[in-house]
Amino acid sequence: MSPAADLVRQSAAVLAEAIAAGEVSSREVTQAHLERIVDVDDRVHAFLHVDAQGALEAADAVDRARAAGDALGPLAGVPIAVKDVLATRGMPTTCGSRILEGWQPPYDATVVERLRGAGIVILGKTNMDEFAMGSSTEHSAYGPTHNPWDLTRIPGGSGGGSAAAVASFESPLAIGTDTGGSIRQPAAVTGTVGVKPTYGGVSRYGLVALASSLDQAGPCTRTVMDAALLHSVIGGHDPRDSTSIPEPMPDVVAAAQRADVRGMRIGLVRELSGEGYQAGVLQRFTEAVAILEDLGAEVVEVSCPHFDYALGAYYLILPSECSSNLARFDGMRYGLRAGDNGDRSVEEVMSLTREAGFGAEVKRRIMLGTYALSSGYYDAYYGQAQKVRTLIQRDFAAAFDQVDVLISPTAPTTAFRLGEKVDDPLAMYLNDVATIPVNLAGNCALSLPVGLAPEDGLPVGLQVMAPALADDRLYLVGAALEGALRDRWGHLLIEEAPAL
Repeated sequence: MSPAADLVRQSAAVLAEAIAAGEVSSREVTQAHLERIVDVDDRVHAFLHVDAQGALEAADAVDRARAAGDALGPLAGVPIAVKDVLATRGMPTTCGSRILEGWQPPYDATVVERLRGAGIVILGKTNMDEFAMGSSTEHSAYGPTHNPWDLTRIPGGSGGGSAAAVASFESPLAIGTDTGGSIRQPAAVTGTVGVKPTYGGVSRYGLVALASSLDQAGPCTRTVMDAALLHSVIGGHDPRDSTSIPEPMPDVVAAAQRADVRGMRIGLVRELSGEGYQAGVLQRFTEAVAILEDLGAEVVEVSCPHFDYALGAYYLILPSECSSNLARFDGMRYGLRAGDNGDRSVEEVMSLTREAGFGAEVKRRIMLGTYALSSGYYDAYYGQAQKVRTLIQRDFAAAFDQVDVLISPTAPTTAFRLGEKVDDPLAMYLNDVATIPVNLAGNCALSLPVGLAPEDGLPVGLQVMAPALADDRLYLVGAALEGALRDRWGHLLIEEAPAL
């Protein structure tokens, strides 16, 4: 095993094997990551809360279990960072918003419960765009997160904190959530792996809702195998989530181990790789497609014509659902309460609380959604958007009749500079143009790094999309391509990230 100073650069799978073999303790691994956070997070700002004492206690419990000869889970003793949108008992859950500042839930989200049950050590909570609304983590009420590849650039969003924590070696694993690309787009621009599981494949119980028909928690890691191992821990049916799928989850770990695309038909989506995409992104994507062909896959072009309308439909459906979900933050039951001096009415206190507690982007989307759902406009906006959603689902169904998986660039550009698009909502929304269709359809998708764009030396991601409940195909293709790229580079891309 590597010296303690190098523990943070090991994959989660390697760390878990070393802990299980007694080559290193979970406490040593956890302490190394806590020290890394102290060393670099003042520049990255990936974390909103670090629970050093709780993490070390959890690590000690794993070490005691191993010493006693107890069977350990596949990731037992390995540290993880959790996006601050999942309820965590004993830690704040703010959703990146002032309206929940300091709130500590009395329960764990199912995902968090499963992490603890598997012996995975929770380091703390990561920064995010407020209530997961954004593509750059600049809309956090607690300040932006910085991209470890270039601290002047964004780490993607809304889960930029989770991706940056993994990319900066502050944590080998992280949990993100993906409503329109919030796991995959940060993965693409930070050179990491991010997976949006099938909708209903990972429990949403305890995940603070943005858009209930779109939200899905998933893994953020540095390797495809690490993502598969984490997915296997958090996935599966949960009776507390009415949208949870009762069918068994496919064996994603076996798929990642197999890593063989020979005989597979892969569809290149025509609508997701043309105008508006950075030249260097397309160059690296095209090279990766050629590698897949060299590995024995048949790559064919596929048209999904209604994908062109996905962005517009999404930005009606999401605001509509968020305007309903965020109505619960009223200053009456928990979180911030503003202007309550005993003389004001309930309505005045609610208005003042929401004015003080919500940021500009959240207010913008609440107003859009409320308008779209209002009398006289519901059918023209929300109803029409749902019809487009159905057409997109049909495009996917037709495409998957022809091919096993679909591919595209994950994001149209590499990481842009902090502040560059924050005042231009439409330009910001366009960052999710390639990821949104998957959420509208409820399918699964994975992003993995495929090189650096020649213009700026920043990471490029390739997206693999598969049908619902075919998550194993993501890992089959992702692991095969990752292995071929490792052979080409002699290392994993993330190992080349500039030192902080």
